[in-house]
Amino acid sequence: MIRVLIVDDHEIVRTGLERLLQGWPSVEVVATASNGREAIELAERHRPDVVLMDVSMPVMGGLEATRRILADRPQTQVVVLTSFDDQRTVGEALDSGAIGYLLKDADPATLREGIELAARGESPINPRVARTMLAARRDRRAEPAITDREREILELLRQGLSNKEIAAGLGITVKTVKAHLSSLFQKIGVLDRTQAALWAERFAPERPAPGRE
Repeated sequence: MIRVLIVDDHEIVRTGLERLLQGWPSVEVVATASNGREAIELAERHRPDVVLMDVSMPVMGGLEATRRILADRPQTQVVVLTSFDDQRTVGEALDSGAIGYLLKDADPATLREGIELAARGESPINPRVARTMLAARRDRRAEPAITDREREILELLRQGLSNKEIAAGLGITVKTVKAHLSSLFQKIGVLDRTQAALWAERFAPERPAPGRE
């Protein structure tokens, strides 16, 4: 028997999932939670094999709850069940320790298979989500070799700072800023500051710790 905890802030979703899962002889719904904090408490109390975890919830979101549940009980398998399929959410969910990622439009057979796979320690991943993950990997492989200093300057450029302001903020000369920008424009394939800022918004590189020129 697979012991399942359902976590979702929408009562109609929780109720629907509970009724669906209760009809399966191999699954027992041990509890339902409406937010991440409740999920942590109920996971500790009921020790489920699988947690079906929503992402966006009040009080505490599903990803933070996943991290905390797995820190206390690593043998529990968390499957994210959400409507979000963007790269950032998928990546953060898997980084939090979730073993699987399913979408709420999944049919009952897919959901059942996902729960059974997770209970065996395997990873149920929605095909659309898998394509998102592959696209993210392709984006990372295609990302040009930008230096730490260039990333710093790109971040400040994205914030709307002028060359003079960037130079003052980083303690370098305007001439050095222009040299870095020239190199950066060539690497990312843009012609001006506006295009560079748009590129930065799309790929959102994180600002690194201050480095050298």
